[in-house]
Amino acid sequence: MNKNGSLLAQLAVHDLSVYMRRYQKMNVLAIDSSNLVMGVAVTEEQKVLSELITNNKKNHSERLMPALAQMVQAAGLKPSELDRIVVAEGPGSYTGLRIGITIAKTMAWTLKKELVGVSSLEVVAQNGRGFEGYVAPFFDARRGQVFAGLYEQKDGKMVPTVPDRLVLMENWLAELAKRDRPVLFLSNDFDKWGEKLSSEAFAVLGDSTQNLPRPAELARIGATKNRFLMCIIFAGLPSLSRS
Repeated sequence: MNKNGSLLAQLAVHDLSVYMRRYQKMNVLAIDSSNLVMGVAVTEEQKVLSELITNNKKNHSERLMPALAQMVQAAGLKPSELDRIVVAEGPGSYTGLRIGITIAKTMAWTLKKELVGVSSLEVVAQNGRGFEGYVAPFFDARRGQVFAGLYEQKDGKMVPTVPDRLVLMENWLAELAKRDRPVLFLSNDFDKWGEKLSSEAFAVLGDSTQNLPRPAELARIGATKNRFLMCIIFAGLPSLSRS
């Protein structure tokens, strides 16, 4: 290798080490208003600095901005000290998605921070870590349909087995029945689907502590996404949304 090539290699190693040290100390703000549950969290590395979760029908548009300000302040940070903003990008409610993504985009643009989107189903799937089988988070989508995903744990991480989808629950259950392992269903919509799922021999229903998305998990996933751009601009809302 010539001297120029050696110098470039040394610079690359130096830049990578600086880059890795930075992301080990990354302050992340996570925003989830994609469904009934609203969540905000601030994390540093694997440490949760502040977290807020609500599970009621109050208006996200009125409550999200005060919650963001409260959680950033509770974390002992200024907005300028955030490194990345992570937003749940659906599937979910059209209105909820619009509110969360718009606020996240505006903050990222104004503060010149990185913006990363994460599947709302992937966030719920994290609650199934340790289950020996498949994990199937879902959200009711009305008319007998659900927004559904299927995940399994590999090397300590929850990875998708199939892409997230909008599907008739009847068809989804028929597909899952062909699998060779039990399926853990996680959802905040068991009031509608719990009885149906309980009748399936392969189905295991998550308990109340497993069914709500945690914004701290959203932050953790988003911190590891390999989309290191100053600001990701969403061309539009995710296709998996309900009005």
